[in-house]
Amino acid sequence: MQPRRPPPPALLLSLWLLPSLALAAAASADPQYTDVPRQSPAVGLPRGILQLAARAALHFFNFRAGSPSALRVLAAVQEGRAWVDPQEGCKVDLVFSTEQYNPEQEGEEHSGKCSARVFFKNEKPRPAINVTCTQLFDKVKRQEKDYLLYKQMKQLKTPLGTVSIPDSHGHIDPSLRPLWDLAFLGSSYVMWEKTTQFLHYYLVQLSSVKQLKTDDDSIDFDFTVLLHEFSTQEIIPCRIHLVWYPGKPLKVNYHCQELQSPEEGSGTVEGSAMAQNEFNNF
Repeated sequence: MQPRRPPPPALLLSLWLLPSLALAAAASADPQYTDVPRQSPAVGLPRGILQLAARAALHFFNFRAGSPSALRVLAAVQEGRAWVDPQEGCKVDLVFSTEQYNPEQEGEEHSGKCSARVFFKNEKPRPAINVTCTQLFDKVKRQEKDYLLYKQMKQLKTPLGTVSIPDSHGHIDPSLRPLWDLAFLGSSYVMWEKTTQFLHYYLVQLSSVKQLKTDDDSIDFDFTVLLHEFSTQEIIPCRIHLVWYPGKPLKVNYHCQELQSPEEGSGTVEGSAMAQNEFNNF
């Protein structure tokens, strides 16, 4: 019996390249693919970590901006890399594009770009975030819009109490839009603080609103929102107390009803208390 001939060098090279080609194809085909360095174990890294990190960064960004007129939502993750340290947690560096949350004005730029570093401590909420975004809104126009919204809220004649915003058809009455935008702004803090590397949140509905009297000119609201918790698919009611005045740091405290540990679902913060986190243009 003759000994088998070794495969030609070209075939050996193609076989050696197959895993690399397959990996590259997966990265280009799957927007949720995460580039993890070989030396960093990927154990416990959830699928879609780049999108989750981008949403957490935007929740933090929206809260710190403190402007209902400057709200942004995620458009797409453009690039990113995640590292996993079994003892510490997961660190994500990424670049993503954003869109204006309520693009009503024609002739304005509605898209932008952000870069962020997000650090998730092992299964703990409130990721540490450094985020920088390109300027998306003219400062003077944004201030004018915020003050117009502020005046609308001060003159609001619709009885407050039990509401459904949006309604069962997903519609938001224009007269109630300022309420929804303020609820979205206050909820941004709650969603950021509750996010972990395995859980993220989406605002589903504003279900009740109570406007409180204040000793100054600020707007003071107690409201209840429903948050959709991924990946448990639970709907979480959260009561939020929000104090807002255009150009000043947002003040938020909240309590969420949860099946696990209700005491872990409450928090309080003022925007100025977050100065240790990097926060740039909006």
